Amino acid sequence: MSRFLNNRYKDLEPYVPGEQPQDQQYVKLNTNESPFPPPPAAIERAAKAAERLQLYSDPDCRVLSEKLAQMLSAQLAAESGTALTRDNVIITNGSDEVLNFAFMAFCSSEKPAIFPDITYGFYPVFADMNGLPYREIPLDSQLRIDPKDYIGAGGTIFIANPNAHTGIALSRTQIEEIVRGNPNDLVIVDEAYVDFGAESSLPLLEKYDNILIIQTFSKSRSLAGARLGFGVASAEIIRDLHTIRNSTNPYNINTMTQAAGLGVLEEEETIRRNCETIIANRRYTQERLSAMGFELTDSSANFIFMKHPAVDGGRIYEEMKARGVLIRHFTKERMAQYNRVTIGSREQMDVFLKVLGEVIEELK
Repeated sequence: MSRFLNNRYKDLEPYVPGEQPQDQQYVKLNTNESPFPPPPAAIERAAKAAERLQLYSDPDCRVLSEKLAQMLSAQLAAESGTALTRDNVIITNGSDEVLNFAFMAFCSSEKPAIFPDITYGFYPVFADMNGLPYREIPLDSQLRIDPKDYIGAGGTIFIANPNAHTGIALSRTQIEEIVRGNPNDLVIVDEAYVDFGAESSLPLLEKYDNILIIQTFSKSRSLAGARLGFGVASAEIIRDLHTIRNSTNPYNINTMTQAAGLGVLEEEETIRRNCETIIANRRYTQERLSAMGFELTDSSANFIFMKHPAVDGGRIYEEMKARGVLIRHFTKERMAQYNRVTIGSREQMDVFLKVLGEVIEELK
Protein backbone atom coordinates (compact mmCIF):
# COMPACT_ATOMS: atom_id res chain seq x y z
CA MET A 1 0.00 0.00 0.00
CA SER A 2 1.08 3.58 -0.54
CA ARG A 3 1.91 5.98 2.26
CA PHE A 4 -1.13 8.04 1.22
CA LEU A 5 -3.78 5.41 1.95
CA ASN A 6 -6.32 6.41 4.58
CA ASN A 7 -5.58 4.51 7.80
CA ARG A 8 -9.23 3.47 7.83
CA TYR A 9 -8.49 1.09 4.97
CA LYS A 10 -5.04 -0.19 5.86
CA ASP A 11 -6.37 -3.47 7.27
CA LEU A 12 -9.26 -3.88 4.83
CA GLU A 13 -9.41 -7.34 3.32
CA PRO A 14 -11.11 -6.94 -0.06
CA TYR A 15 -13.61 -9.32 -1.55
CA VAL A 16 -11.91 -11.95 -3.70
CA PRO A 17 -13.87 -12.59 -6.92
CA GLY A 18 -13.80 -15.93 -8.67
CA GLU A 19 -10.82 -16.58 -10.89
CA GLN A 20 -10.95 -15.34 -14.47
CA PRO A 21 -7.75 -17.00 -15.78
CA GLN A 22 -6.48 -16.21 -19.26
CA ASP A 23 -3.74 -18.84 -19.56
CA GLN A 24 -5.91 -21.48 -21.26
CA GLN A 25 -9.46 -22.47 -22.10
CA TYR A 26 -11.28 -23.92 -19.09
CA VAL A 27 -14.58 -25.59 -18.46
CA LYS A 28 -15.48 -22.66 -16.24
CA LEU A 29 -17.70 -23.64 -13.33
CA ASN A 30 -16.44 -21.30 -10.61
CA THR A 31 -18.39 -18.04 -10.71
CA ASN A 32 -22.08 -19.06 -11.04
CA GLU A 33 -22.47 -17.54 -14.49
CA SER A 34 -25.20 -18.72 -16.83
CA PRO A 35 -24.20 -21.17 -19.57
CA PHE A 36 -26.73 -19.43 -21.84
CA PRO A 37 -26.03 -16.25 -23.83
CA PRO A 38 -28.30 -13.23 -23.32
CA PRO A 39 -31.62 -13.42 -25.19
CA PRO A 40 -31.52 -11.97 -28.73
CA ALA A 41 -33.66 -8.98 -27.74
CA ALA A 42 -31.12 -7.99 -25.10
CA ILE A 43 -28.25 -8.10 -27.59
CA GLU A 44 -30.20 -6.19 -30.22
CA ARG A 45 -31.33 -3.48 -27.82
CA ALA A 46 -27.81 -3.03 -26.40
CA ALA A 47 -26.33 -2.72 -29.90
CA LYS A 48 -28.92 -0.10 -30.84
CA ALA A 49 -28.26 1.82 -27.62
CA ALA A 50 -24.55 2.01 -28.50
CA GLU A 51 -25.47 4.53 -31.21
CA ARG A 52 -26.16 7.20 -28.57
CA LEU A 53 -23.28 6.68 -26.17
CA GLN A 54 -22.25 10.31 -26.57
CA LEU A 55 -25.14 11.13 -24.22
CA TYR A 56 -25.46 10.40 -20.53
CA SER A 57 -27.66 7.50 -19.53
CA ASP A 58 -31.00 8.08 -17.80
CA PRO A 59 -29.98 8.42 -14.12
CA ASP A 60 -33.41 7.21 -12.97
CA CYS A 61 -33.65 4.20 -15.32
CA ARG A 62 -37.27 5.21 -15.80
CA VAL A 63 -38.23 2.87 -18.62
CA LEU A 64 -36.44 -0.15 -17.15
CA SER A 65 -37.70 0.39 -13.60
CA GLU A 66 -41.27 0.86 -14.84
CA LYS A 67 -41.09 -2.31 -16.94
CA LEU A 68 -39.57 -4.23 -14.04
CA ALA A 69 -42.25 -3.02 -11.63
CA GLN A 70 -44.95 -4.13 -14.08
CA MET A 71 -43.39 -7.58 -14.48
CA LEU A 72 -43.03 -8.10 -10.73
CA SER A 73 -46.59 -6.91 -10.13
CA ALA A 74 -47.85 -9.45 -12.67
CA GLN A 75 -45.94 -12.20 -10.86
CA LEU A 76 -47.38 -11.12 -7.53
CA ALA A 77 -50.96 -10.87 -8.78
CA ALA A 78 -51.57 -14.57 -8.29
CA GLU A 79 -50.34 -14.57 -4.68
CA SER A 80 -51.12 -11.15 -3.25
CA GLY A 81 -52.69 -7.84 -4.07
CA THR A 82 -49.35 -6.06 -4.15
CA ALA A 83 -49.06 -3.62 -7.05
CA LEU A 84 -45.59 -2.21 -7.45
CA THR A 85 -44.58 1.01 -9.20
CA ARG A 86 -41.15 2.25 -10.13
CA ASP A 87 -41.14 4.06 -6.78
CA ASN A 88 -40.71 0.61 -5.23
CA VAL A 89 -37.66 -0.25 -7.36
CA ILE A 90 -34.05 0.88 -7.49
CA ILE A 91 -31.80 -0.24 -10.36
CA THR A 92 -28.11 -0.66 -9.54
CA ASN A 93 -24.76 -1.64 -10.99
CA GLY A 94 -25.12 -5.29 -10.09
CA SER A 95 -26.80 -6.39 -6.87
CA ASP A 96 -23.49 -5.67 -5.08
CA GLU A 97 -24.12 -1.95 -5.44
CA VAL A 98 -27.55 -1.98 -3.81
CA LEU A 99 -26.11 -4.19 -1.05
CA ASN A 100 -23.40 -1.60 -0.42
CA PHE A 101 -26.01 1.17 -0.44
CA ALA A 102 -28.01 -0.79 2.15
CA PHE A 103 -24.98 -1.11 4.45
CA MET A 104 -24.37 2.64 4.12
CA ALA A 105 -28.00 3.65 4.58
CA PHE A 106 -29.28 1.26 7.23
CA CYS A 107 -26.33 0.23 9.42
CA SER A 108 -24.54 2.27 12.07
CA SER A 109 -22.79 1.95 15.40
CA GLU A 110 -26.26 1.58 16.94
CA LYS A 111 -27.53 -0.74 14.18
CA PRO A 112 -24.86 -3.34 13.45
CA ALA A 113 -25.07 -5.55 10.40
CA ILE A 114 -26.05 -9.14 11.21
CA PHE A 115 -25.54 -12.10 8.87
CA PRO A 116 -24.51 -15.79 8.90
CA ASP A 117 -20.91 -16.84 9.39
CA ILE A 118 -21.00 -18.68 6.06
CA THR A 119 -22.66 -16.54 3.41
CA TYR A 120 -21.83 -14.12 0.62
CA GLY A 121 -18.26 -12.95 1.19
CA PHE A 122 -18.99 -9.32 0.38
CA TYR A 123 -21.08 -8.74 3.53
CA PRO A 124 -18.15 -8.41 5.96
CA VAL A 125 -16.20 -6.43 3.34
CA PHE A 126 -18.99 -3.88 2.97
CA ALA A 127 -19.21 -3.57 6.75
CA ASP A 128 -15.46 -3.09 7.15
CA MET A 129 -15.18 -0.68 4.23
CA ASN A 130 -17.90 1.53 5.71
CA GLY A 131 -16.52 1.29 9.25
CA LEU A 132 -19.61 -0.54 10.52
CA PRO A 133 -19.84 -3.11 13.31
CA TYR A 134 -21.21 -6.51 12.39
CA ARG A 135 -22.10 -9.81 14.02
CA GLU A 136 -21.91 -13.22 12.39
CA ILE A 137 -24.37 -15.89 13.50
CA PRO A 138 -23.08 -19.46 12.98
CA LEU A 139 -24.95 -21.82 10.71
CA ASP A 140 -26.09 -25.02 12.40
CA SER A 141 -24.24 -28.34 12.10
CA GLN A 142 -25.99 -29.01 8.78
CA LEU A 143 -24.91 -25.59 7.42
CA ARG A 144 -28.45 -24.24 7.66
CA ILE A 145 -29.79 -20.88 8.84
CA ASP A 146 -32.05 -21.19 11.88
CA PRO A 147 -34.60 -18.34 11.76
CA LYS A 148 -34.91 -18.40 15.56
CA ASP A 149 -31.30 -17.20 15.80
CA TYR A 150 -32.38 -13.91 14.20
CA ILE A 151 -35.47 -13.07 16.24
CA GLY A 152 -34.88 -9.77 18.02
CA ALA A 153 -31.31 -9.73 16.71
CA GLY A 154 -30.89 -6.00 17.34
CA GLY A 155 -29.50 -4.82 14.03
CA THR A 156 -29.93 -4.77 10.27
CA ILE A 157 -30.17 -8.35 9.04
CA PHE A 158 -28.76 -9.65 5.75
CA ILE A 159 -29.98 -13.06 4.57
CA ALA A 160 -28.89 -14.56 1.24
CA ASN A 161 -31.71 -16.86 0.17
CA PRO A 162 -30.72 -19.36 -1.16
CA ASN A 163 -27.62 -18.93 0.93
CA ALA A 164 -24.13 -18.58 -0.47
CA HIS A 165 -22.20 -20.76 -0.55
CA THR A 166 -24.36 -23.64 0.55
CA GLY A 167 -27.31 -23.11 -1.80
CA ILE A 168 -29.71 -24.01 1.02
CA ALA A 169 -32.94 -22.00 0.91
CA LEU A 170 -35.32 -20.85 3.59
CA SER A 171 -39.03 -20.99 2.88
CA ARG A 172 -41.01 -17.77 2.64
CA THR A 173 -42.63 -18.71 5.94
CA GLN A 174 -39.20 -18.86 7.58
CA ILE A 175 -38.20 -15.50 6.09
CA GLU A 176 -41.47 -14.05 7.38
CA GLU A 177 -40.62 -15.36 10.83
CA ILE A 178 -37.42 -13.29 10.76
CA VAL A 179 -39.14 -10.19 9.38
CA ARG A 180 -42.00 -10.40 11.89
CA GLY A 181 -39.55 -11.03 14.72
CA ASN A 182 -37.67 -7.77 14.04
CA PRO A 183 -40.39 -5.12 13.63
CA ASN A 184 -38.03 -2.22 14.33
CA ASP A 185 -35.15 -3.43 12.17
CA LEU A 186 -34.74 -3.87 8.46
CA VAL A 187 -34.32 -7.34 6.97
CA ILE A 188 -32.49 -7.47 3.62
CA VAL A 189 -33.18 -10.64 1.63
CA ASP A 190 -30.56 -11.21 -1.07
CA GLU A 191 -32.28 -13.34 -3.72
CA ALA A 192 -29.47 -13.62 -6.25
CA TYR A 193 -30.22 -17.33 -6.78
CA VAL A 194 -33.95 -17.42 -6.13
CA ASP A 195 -34.95 -18.35 -9.68
CA PHE A 196 -33.42 -21.83 -9.44
CA GLY A 197 -35.97 -23.40 -7.13
CA ALA A 198 -36.50 -21.21 -4.05
CA GLU A 199 -39.48 -19.10 -2.94
CA SER A 200 -39.20 -15.36 -3.40
CA SER A 201 -40.16 -13.15 -0.45
CA LEU A 202 -41.64 -10.46 -2.70
CA PRO A 203 -45.23 -11.21 -1.51
CA LEU A 204 -44.19 -10.16 2.00
CA LEU A 205 -43.99 -6.55 0.81
CA GLU A 206 -47.76 -6.34 1.14
CA LYS A 207 -47.64 -7.07 4.88
CA TYR A 208 -44.35 -5.60 6.10
CA ASP A 209 -42.49 -2.32 5.67
CA ASN A 210 -39.21 -3.59 7.17
CA ILE A 211 -38.05 -5.75 4.26
CA LEU A 212 -35.80 -5.01 1.29
CA ILE A 213 -35.51 -7.67 -1.42
CA ILE A 214 -32.53 -7.69 -3.77
CA GLN A 215 -32.24 -9.57 -7.04
CA THR A 216 -29.85 -9.59 -9.99
CA PHE A 217 -29.72 -10.04 -13.76
CA SER A 218 -26.35 -11.81 -13.45
CA LYS A 219 -27.44 -15.39 -12.79
CA SER A 220 -30.76 -16.50 -14.28
CA ARG A 221 -30.96 -13.60 -16.74
CA SER A 222 -27.52 -14.11 -18.37
CA LEU A 223 -26.23 -10.54 -17.88
CA ALA A 224 -23.31 -11.05 -15.49
CA GLY A 225 -21.05 -8.98 -17.76
CA ALA A 226 -23.56 -6.12 -18.01
CA ARG A 227 -23.71 -5.52 -14.22
CA LEU A 228 -27.37 -5.03 -13.44
CA GLY A 229 -29.22 -5.58 -10.18
CA PHE A 230 -32.21 -4.15 -8.35
CA GLY A 231 -33.84 -3.70 -4.98
CA VAL A 232 -37.57 -3.79 -4.18
CA ALA A 233 -39.12 -2.29 -1.04
CA SER A 234 -41.45 0.39 0.26
CA ALA A 235 -41.20 3.76 -1.48
CA GLU A 236 -39.60 5.23 1.66
CA ILE A 237 -36.78 2.67 1.74
CA ILE A 238 -36.19 3.10 -1.99
CA ARG A 239 -35.95 6.88 -1.53
CA ASP A 240 -33.29 6.33 1.12
CA LEU A 241 -31.30 4.18 -1.29
CA HIS A 242 -31.65 6.74 -4.07
CA THR A 243 -30.23 9.36 -1.71
CA ILE A 244 -27.09 7.25 -1.36
CA ARG A 245 -26.98 6.51 -5.11
CA ASN A 246 -27.33 10.16 -6.08
CA SER A 247 -24.61 11.06 -3.59
CA THR A 248 -22.13 8.64 -5.15
CA ASN A 249 -22.86 7.97 -8.83
CA PRO A 250 -26.23 9.07 -10.24
CA TYR A 251 -25.37 7.67 -13.70
CA ASN A 252 -24.67 4.23 -12.27
CA ILE A 253 -26.30 2.22 -15.09
CA ASN A 254 -24.92 2.80 -18.57
CA THR A 255 -27.18 3.15 -21.59
CA MET A 256 -26.34 -0.23 -23.12
CA THR A 257 -26.97 -2.10 -19.86
CA GLN A 258 -30.35 -0.42 -19.41
CA ALA A 259 -31.26 -1.45 -22.94
CA ALA A 260 -30.05 -5.02 -22.42
CA GLY A 261 -32.13 -5.26 -19.24
CA LEU A 262 -35.24 -4.24 -21.14
CA GLY A 263 -34.50 -6.88 -23.76
CA VAL A 264 -34.22 -9.57 -21.10
CA LEU A 265 -37.57 -8.59 -19.58
CA GLU A 266 -39.15 -9.01 -23.01
CA GLU A 267 -38.02 -12.64 -23.09
CA GLU A 268 -38.94 -13.90 -19.63
CA GLU A 269 -40.24 -17.15 -21.11
CA THR A 270 -36.76 -17.88 -22.47
CA ILE A 271 -35.28 -17.12 -19.06
CA ARG A 272 -37.77 -19.46 -17.38
CA ARG A 273 -36.86 -22.31 -19.74
CA ASN A 274 -33.16 -21.70 -19.13
CA CYS A 275 -33.74 -21.95 -15.37
CA GLU A 276 -35.61 -25.22 -15.82
CA THR A 277 -32.69 -26.62 -17.80
CA ILE A 278 -30.21 -25.60 -15.09
CA ILE A 279 -32.41 -27.18 -12.41
CA ALA A 280 -32.53 -30.42 -14.42
CA ASN A 281 -28.75 -30.34 -14.90
CA ARG A 282 -28.30 -29.75 -11.17
CA ARG A 283 -30.39 -32.79 -10.29
CA TYR A 284 -28.52 -34.91 -12.84
CA THR A 285 -25.16 -33.81 -11.42
CA GLN A 286 -26.29 -34.29 -7.81
CA GLU A 287 -27.31 -37.87 -8.55
CA ARG A 288 -23.99 -38.65 -10.21
CA LEU A 289 -22.00 -37.05 -7.37
CA SER A 290 -23.94 -38.93 -4.70
CA ALA A 291 -23.17 -42.17 -6.53
CA MET A 292 -19.48 -41.21 -6.42
CA GLY A 293 -19.64 -40.85 -2.63
CA PHE A 294 -19.81 -37.06 -2.36
CA GLU A 295 -21.72 -35.32 0.42
CA LEU A 296 -23.91 -32.46 -0.85
CA THR A 297 -25.95 -29.68 0.64
CA ASP A 298 -29.56 -29.43 -0.56
CA SER A 299 -28.95 -26.69 -3.09
CA SER A 300 -31.73 -24.58 -4.58
CA ALA A 301 -29.23 -22.44 -6.49
CA ASN A 302 -27.36 -22.72 -9.79
CA PHE A 303 -24.45 -24.40 -8.03
CA ILE A 304 -23.62 -27.44 -5.93
CA PHE A 305 -21.69 -27.38 -2.65
CA MET A 306 -19.88 -30.70 -2.24
CA LYS A 307 -17.22 -32.52 -0.28
CA HIS A 308 -15.73 -36.00 -0.41
CA PRO A 309 -15.33 -37.90 2.88
CA ALA A 310 -11.94 -39.33 1.88
CA VAL A 311 -10.31 -36.67 -0.34
CA ASP A 312 -9.18 -33.16 0.62
CA GLY A 313 -11.25 -30.40 -0.97
CA GLY A 314 -8.22 -28.27 -1.77
CA ARG A 315 -6.52 -31.14 -3.59
CA ILE A 316 -9.67 -31.76 -5.64
CA TYR A 317 -9.76 -28.10 -6.68
CA GLU A 318 -6.07 -28.06 -7.63
CA GLU A 319 -6.23 -31.27 -9.66
CA MET A 320 -9.39 -30.20 -11.45
CA LYS A 321 -7.84 -26.86 -12.42
CA ALA A 322 -4.68 -28.59 -13.66
CA ARG A 323 -6.92 -30.63 -15.98
CA GLY A 324 -8.83 -27.66 -17.34
CA VAL A 325 -11.94 -27.67 -15.14
CA LEU A 326 -12.30 -24.62 -12.90
CA ILE A 327 -14.39 -24.86 -9.71
CA ARG A 328 -14.40 -22.68 -6.57
CA HIS A 329 -12.59 -23.55 -3.36
CA PHE A 330 -12.77 -21.62 -0.09
CA THR A 331 -10.28 -21.77 2.76
CA LYS A 332 -12.52 -20.62 5.62
CA GLU A 333 -12.40 -23.33 8.28
CA ARG A 334 -15.96 -24.68 8.03
CA MET A 335 -15.81 -24.66 4.21
CA ALA A 336 -12.27 -25.89 3.61
CA GLN A 337 -13.30 -29.41 2.62
CA TYR A 338 -16.01 -28.20 0.25
CA ASN A 339 -15.93 -27.06 -3.34
CA ARG A 340 -18.62 -25.05 -5.08
CA VAL A 341 -19.49 -26.05 -8.62
CA THR A 342 -21.57 -23.90 -10.96
CA ILE A 343 -24.21 -25.76 -12.96
CA GLY A 344 -23.49 -25.33 -16.64
CA SER A 345 -24.72 -27.07 -19.77
CA ARG A 346 -25.17 -30.85 -19.78
CA GLU A 347 -22.00 -31.11 -21.87
CA GLN A 348 -20.03 -29.08 -19.34
CA MET A 349 -21.33 -31.17 -16.46
CA ASP A 350 -20.40 -34.41 -18.24
CA VAL A 351 -16.83 -33.15 -18.71
CA PHE A 352 -16.74 -32.09 -15.05
CA LEU A 353 -18.00 -35.48 -13.85
CA LYS A 354 -15.58 -37.42 -16.05
CA VAL A 355 -12.54 -35.43 -14.91
CA LEU A 356 -13.70 -35.48 -11.29
CA GLY A 357 -14.03 -39.25 -11.40
CA GLU A 358 -10.46 -39.56 -12.63
CA VAL A 359 -9.20 -37.19 -9.92
CA ILE A 360 -10.99 -39.05 -7.12
CA GLU A 361 -9.64 -42.41 -8.27
CA GLU A 362 -6.08 -41.03 -8.23
CA LEU A 363 -6.34 -39.22 -4.90
CA LYS A 364 -8.19 -41.81 -2.82
